[in-house]
Amino acid sequence: MSDTIVIFGASGDLTSRKLIPALYQLFRKGRLPGDASVVGVSRSSYSHDEWREMLCESTKNFLGNHFDPSSWSKFSQRIFYHPGDVTDSESFNSLRALLSAIEASSGVSRLYYLSTMPQLYAEAIRQLGAAGLADDRDGPRRVIIEKPFGTDFKTAQQLNASIHEVFREDQIYRIDHYLGKETVQNIFALRFANSIFEPLWNRRYVDHVQITVAEEVLVGRRGGYYDESGVLRDMFQNHLLQLLMITAMEPPARYDASLVRDEKVKVLHCIRKMSGGDFAAQTFRGQYDGYLKEKGVPAGSQTATYAAIKLYCDNWRWKDVPFYLRSGKGMSCRTTQIVIQFKQVPHILFGSKTRVPVGNRLVIQVQPAEGIQMHFETKVPDSDMKTRTSTLDFSFQDHSGENDLPDAYQRLLLDAINGDASLFARSDEVELAWGIIDPVIAAWNSPAAPELFSYQTGNWGPVEIGEWMHNQGREWFDVCPVIR
Repeated sequence: MSDTIVIFGASGDLTSRKLIPALYQLFRKGRLPGDASVVGVSRSSYSHDEWREMLCESTKNFLGNHFDPSSWSKFSQRIFYHPGDVTDSESFNSLRALLSAIEASSGVSRLYYLSTMPQLYAEAIRQLGAAGLADDRDGPRRVIIEKPFGTDFKTAQQLNASIHEVFREDQIYRIDHYLGKETVQNIFALRFANSIFEPLWNRRYVDHVQITVAEEVLVGRRGGYYDESGVLRDMFQNHLLQLLMITAMEPPARYDASLVRDEKVKVLHCIRKMSGGDFAAQTFRGQYDGYLKEKGVPAGSQTATYAAIKLYCDNWRWKDVPFYLRSGKGMSCRTTQIVIQFKQVPHILFGSKTRVPVGNRLVIQVQPAEGIQMHFETKVPDSDMKTRTSTLDFSFQDHSGENDLPDAYQRLLLDAINGDASLFARSDEVELAWGIIDPVIAAWNSPAAPELFSYQTGNWGPVEIGEWMHNQGREWFDVCPVIR
């Protein structure tokens, strides 16, 4: 069976920066089916050769030493371009003719990648159905949809309904590139392939969990878009809740897409609903100084560029263990990390001879350098039973080699080609996630909204967030990448 990957919105940045380099790397490693074809579709007018030349230069720039002219020459012969508009039915009819010309007569697996503006998703899906391009009688037909999946529960529900008119749920792959990170996938191995972690992964031993997605960058030229979105829609509904689900989920009976996603969805069902004063007590918002001067941001905007939310997962494993989710622009560094903070020891043996030991901590660094660090107490050499915090580090880069550590899109594209939806979001998962975030957005837009604190860029958010955490008897793990 041959494979074809059709990319809509092919002239966009995502295609040249991520998708084509990922597909090329898969081809170079021999993991992409040898007869696979890549077809780009966008309104720009290019010939096949012109588009190949453009992609050659951009891929070379992004991959550097990993670019091999010889293998690219072979790969590029499988790249084609089709000028077309996703709102024009004739573009899809002519696309169907091109696909028929470059594909085998039967038994073709097609993967459609929607890299267009989100508002065009539903129309692109409708056009695929109307042109008969979703018909899977001659081979699998799958579609990848980039986030955002709607802007709230209602729009997500509407988008899901329109997609389901053309594609079955098992054909739909909602992509979040965070789930393609090696460290995120390694959480499964860490928990379920080792006997020492999973017995401790519960309310008896864990004090709390911190999940942080910090960005150094500011809003910049995206001011108009970002002001409509804000940090909750931009980061929490997708990335942060995905990391929460994988951290908190129960072990599935086996590593199967349906069973894995069932367990993730159960986590969202368990999230304690907020009401009344909960929104003021369990959520925190901030805006960096200078945000109101960004191009496209309206005067007096109350849009948050920083947020922290405390959630509880009311089930047998996690009852009353807080999960702290936070994200912000203009932070002191770029890092995504999950911190499992274990409880303090029940009794200190060494009295006044030592400081109070710090509770053990497991730091899972998702990016920029994927790895895991364990914090534990050891005796200070040549001391009278004084202790200090020591660490054990594991770096994927050190153990895998630079050539072997794949970009997240490599893993996700290959899974989609092979029909493995384990690392993709399901429709009920998306809607439940919006059901958690929507009430917070509504509370923040109400007259009773919690105070919007300002903060200087280059820090860890408003200074008040430290006090907020300290008042709960806890401290943020404000450390830039622990593994480099």
